[in-house]
Amino acid sequence: MEDLYQWIQEAAAFLKRTVDFKPDAGIILGTGLGGVAERLEIAERIPYSRIPHFLESTVEGHSGHLVFGKLANRPVVVMQGRFHSYEGYSMHQITLPVRLMHALGARYLFVNSAAGGLNPQFVPGDIMIVTDHLNLMGQNPLRGMVDPRLGDRFPEMSCAYDREMIRIALNAALDLKMHLQAGVYAAVQGPCLETPAETRMLRILGADAVGMSTVPEVIVAVQCRMRTMVLAAITNVNLPDCMKPVSVQEVIANASIAEPKISLLIQETLLRLTFDETIEV
Repeated sequence: MEDLYQWIQEAAAFLKRTVDFKPDAGIILGTGLGGVAERLEIAERIPYSRIPHFLESTVEGHSGHLVFGKLANRPVVVMQGRFHSYEGYSMHQITLPVRLMHALGARYLFVNSAAGGLNPQFVPGDIMIVTDHLNLMGQNPLRGMVDPRLGDRFPEMSCAYDREMIRIALNAALDLKMHLQAGVYAAVQGPCLETPAETRMLRILGADAVGMSTVPEVIVAVQCRMRTMVLAAITNVNLPDCMKPVSVQEVIANASIAEPKISLLIQETLLRLTFDETIEV
């Protein structure tokens, strides 16, 4: 994968020439969840189309900018809109932004996404902090990768979701009187939504929510040794015996209910997080 390493270096070199800014953390915003960028003290906003080897999102609710600025007085880089496998892109392409954030200096990663609820105790507009995942996409972004410059070939995944970051976020939610769910995120390829039988299967497997993103980025973040936290906005609840049709517009509308709370929780977690200066980049 020499080309992938070269892509990262070329994209990072462009951004370092364009923006005099070293982020401590990266933030990836999902469908209808772009509001974090509005909380930033923005230093620079760069369209994806200007960044070498970057893709352009084709999905409604993804604006397509890389935003540099400060949040909770911490320098961050925000991906305002993400890429998905179902758009026809390769796993290496959709996860390149994580590698780029790491190459720019980010050691922490915050990811949010819209997800369908599977747990019957969830309601649309809930926020679920992800504690683990099921990769059911039939693909892995590390497949075929043998370049040690990109990280270990066999990264250990038992703590993919950073326990200290989760603890801080749970305590912050309590202080903010914010209801926060916790559970397992199942990643499927999409783009069609799940059938009742698939929904029942996912619940039997132990999933609390299902989506079409997030897990590839987390896997790459683990390989890069980035500490990661994921918040999923529950946009609908899929109960297999009484499922109703769901539109993209409904997904975006329900994500917007959760978005202000997710933005506040990321900001508060950043504020309380003690950054470990010993983490290698």
